[in-house]
Amino acid sequence: MFTQLAILDLSTPSLLIILAIVVLLFGAKKLPELSRSLGESARELRKGLSSEEESKNKQSEDKKNNNQG
Repeated sequence: MFTQLAILDLSTPSLLIILAIVVLLFGAKKLPELSRSLGESARELRKGLSSEEESKNKQSEDKKNNNQG
């Protein structure tokens, strides 16, 4: 996780400023709902990417088996 933040080159004060802006924009009551929906979106994205990767692997295995048989 820290390597991802290093790529963005965000320091702790920068992250605190961004968090303060988010709290001001959305309000403290909306933050749990916002983070929950963001987490669900990330989960669905990962699930979609992994299923796509599995289907590619299956297709390559099928091609390999067809070429051998």
